Amino acid sequence: MNKALHRAKLALAATAILGMVSCAAFEGRESGGQVIDDTTISTKIRAQYVKDPIVQAMQIHVETMKGTVELSGFVDSKAAETRAVEIARITDGVKDVRDEIVVR
Repeated sequence: MNKALHRAKLALAATAILGMVSCAAFEGRESGGQVIDDTTISTKIRAQYVKDPIVQAMQIHVETMKGTVELSGFVDSKAAETRAVEIARITDGVKDVRDEIVVR
């Protein structure tokens, strides 16, 4: 029985070490939970764009990575650009907004 317990402990330790090593190989990448959070942030922003009378929702692309939102695309007015950035900034979970929107 003592040998079985010792082997179980070794297996558990080996699993933990392998887990740490595999995480290190993907350092800087998003975890599954982070991807879901970022997708949720992008979806919330797009939903607000659709509701907003100033923002042209179909003209703005929203991409979120680790809470940083990048907005890109072409809009017809400075007011639409300003409002799109404002909506993104006030959305829960957003850490930073990068504005790459071009006013035509």
